[in-house]
Amino acid sequence: MSGRGTGMDVDHAIEEFFTSLVAERGLAANTIQAYRRDLRQYRRYLAGRAIDGIEDVAAADVSGYVEMLWMAGAAPATVSRKVAAVRGLHRFLVAEEYVATDPTALIETPQRSRGLPKALSVDEVASLLATADTGTPLGIRDVALLEFLYASGTRVSEAIRLDQIDVDLDEATALVTGKGSKQRLVPLGTFAVNALRRYYPIRRKLIGEGTDPGAVFVSVRGRRLTRQAVWQIIKKTALASGLDTQDVSPHVLRHSAATHMVEGGADLRSVQELLGHANISTTQVYTRVSPQHLYEVYVTSHPRGR
Repeated sequence: MSGRGTGMDVDHAIEEFFTSLVAERGLAANTIQAYRRDLRQYRRYLAGRAIDGIEDVAAADVSGYVEMLWMAGAAPATVSRKVAAVRGLHRFLVAEEYVATDPTALIETPQRSRGLPKALSVDEVASLLATADTGTPLGIRDVALLEFLYASGTRVSEAIRLDQIDVDLDEATALVTGKGSKQRLVPLGTFAVNALRRYYPIRRKLIGEGTDPGAVFVSVRGRRLTRQAVWQIIKKTALASGLDTQDVSPHVLRHSAATHMVEGGADLRSVQELLGHANISTTQVYTRVSPQHLYEVYVTSHPRGR
């Protein structure tokens, strides 16, 4: 089975998952350790099948892992826990768009997939963006970060990788580097451009006398923001705005941006280009518009809808 893919390797994928568990879910240390033990065993199983790339994992591989657990005499509760860890890993990779398919999707379990995160409404996004404290230097940075994420629909990994040289405020564009080092030019709206203009002098002060990392978004110590830091900024702002912190994340902002564009009339090809999707099928999930939008379309377009 070796050599089937050229994407992210299994070890890297697992570490990305653990970064998410620690930063975004706030799980207890003993829970994290249990996940790590279970996924270490899963990693050994995949290595035994000569699988190095996470994209190489097929449904048959996961089924084989489950069968191995049963044959080893593992208790039902143990099998359930270990499969939950594996499923959590693969669902995370799909949600973050590291891979296109989930090989655990057809594995029988008591739980069902939550699927795509729910998009925030336009008003909820507006509330989130208006909540950050623009009276403080870090608040000004946070507004710029949130406005950029929502305006561009970028992944959090793309936002923290963005360098100042990649952003042209006069042209209102940003050159984003996505998966596989593929670059795409994304437009920025007036709100994002203005927020970045207000933030840039703050950025210079945050760096101070230190070495400029080149990153657009930097920490209070003048270093490139981490994935964990971005999530904490969004969690803090969501809490202040009265939104449920479980419903807001960098990926939810990306999902919301795409959903709002489609609901606003954008064609899927344009949204595909903006998001950096390799496949139009990945973008098609955003055609699941809200009931309210569907009603508005109905009453304005159906001959008997008024």
